[in-house]
Amino acid sequence: MQFVVEGSHPLSGTIRPSGNKNAALPIIAAALLTEHLVTLENVPRIRDVETLVELVSTLGVSITWSARNTLAIHAREVRATALDPRLSARIRASILLAGPLLARCGTVTLPPPGGDVIGRRRVDTHFLALEQLGAACHVDTTYELRASHLRGADVFLDEPSVTATENTLMAAAAAEGTTVLRNAASEPHVQDLAHFLVALGAGIDGIGTNTLTIQGGRALGGATHRIGPDHIEVGSFIGLAAVTNSTLRIEQAGVEHLRAVRMGFERLGIICDIDGDTLTVRADQPRVIHDDLGGHVPKLEDQPWPAFPADLMSIAIVAATQCEGLILMHEKMFESRMFFVDKLIAMGARIVLCDPHRALVAGPSRLRGSVVESPDIRAGMAILLAALCAQGTSTINNVGQIERGYERIDERLRGLGARITRVDDTRS
Repeated sequence: MQFVVEGSHPLSGTIRPSGNKNAALPIIAAALLTEHLVTLENVPRIRDVETLVELVSTLGVSITWSARNTLAIHAREVRATALDPRLSARIRASILLAGPLLARCGTVTLPPPGGDVIGRRRVDTHFLALEQLGAACHVDTTYELRASHLRGADVFLDEPSVTATENTLMAAAAAEGTTVLRNAASEPHVQDLAHFLVALGAGIDGIGTNTLTIQGGRALGGATHRIGPDHIEVGSFIGLAAVTNSTLRIEQAGVEHLRAVRMGFERLGIICDIDGDTLTVRADQPRVIHDDLGGHVPKLEDQPWPAFPADLMSIAIVAATQCEGLILMHEKMFESRMFFVDKLIAMGARIVLCDPHRALVAGPSRLRGSVVESPDIRAGMAILLAALCAQGTSTINNVGQIERGYERIDERLRGLGARITRVDDTRS
C-alpha cells in the first residue's frame, strides 16, 4: 500500500492518541501468566498487535476481539510449543513471550525476533536476567529456555532495556520469593505493565523507578485493564502541528508522562499549552531554536526514560527542519536509525549526517514532494509529516511499516484536514 499526500495544507481540530502499543504488547504476553479471564481495553488495532494476537492464538490460548479496541484473553491452557518462526519474524515483541511461557510451561523455544531494522538490538540482557531467576538458556539458530522452578533473585540488568525489564518483571511475578530488579527501565509502558500485574494480584513496589521489588509466587487472578495513551503518538502529533503550522488539540494525552517530550520540543521553539489532560499546539508560533548559553549550537539527544525518548528522534528531526536556527540531533540508542535523513535531504532539508548517531539540522527548509519509502515505524511517520508540510505531492511506499505503530493514521489525519489518499501498491 501507498499514501499519496498533498502537502502545504494547514490542519485543525482535535485528536486523541491510541493506546500505547509498547504497553499493549507486553500486557498481552503477561495475560498468559494467569488461568483466568483478562479483558484489555484501549488496545491499538495495529499490525504489530494483530501479529502478536495471532501468535498467542497458536499456543492454545483463547484470544478474541470483543470490540474494536478490546481484547478478551483466557489462557486456561497454554501449550509448550516452539513459536511460529514466520509470525515471530514480523515483530520484536515475540521475545516478550519468554517470561510468561517459562512460568506456565517450564520451556519455550523462540526464533530470533523481528521488528524494525534500526541497528543491532541485543537480547543478551533478557537471558542473563532469566538465568538468574533459574532458567537454563541455550542459544543456536533458536533460543531454547527451560526452568523447572523459577525463584526470586537480586538481578542487576547490564543495560536498562525496556523489553528485558518487562520479561524479567513477568517471570519474577511468577517466581517463588522476592526479586529485586535493578537498573530497570521505567518508561510509561513498563509502568503500565507493572500496574497490570498488580491488578492480577502480583506485589510490586517501586513502579516508575529504576529499582523494582517483586513479591513473586502469588496466585494471579483475572482483571480488566485499560491501556494508557501512547506518548510517542502524542509527540508525533506535536510535531505534526508544528511542521504544518496548525492549531491541534490532543485530548487524553497522558500529560503526566510528557515533561521530557515537551522540553525537547521547547528547545526547537515549539510550545504546548496544557489544560488538565489536554495538550494544545497553536499555529503561528515563532519556532525559533533556542541556542545554548553564550550563543552555542544546542543539542537535542535521546536517553533512557525519563529523558527525551529515542522513538521521537525521527519526528524531532523533521520538526527541526521547519524551525529557525541550527541544532545538533544526537541519537544514542540505535546505529542505523539516522540513515532515513537522506530521504529528507532529497526533499530539500538542510541536514548534515555527521556519523550514524548525529545529524546537524539547519532550518527552516522548504521541502518539496517526492517519492519516498518508509524504512521503519518512526521514520515512516516522520516522512509522512515531511510530506504533509512539503510543497507538492508525495508518494510514500511501504506504509505497512507506519501502520505497525499508528492505528488508522490516514483516516485520523484526514479528520484534521490532511489530504492523504490510500492506494494499492501496483509495483510488481
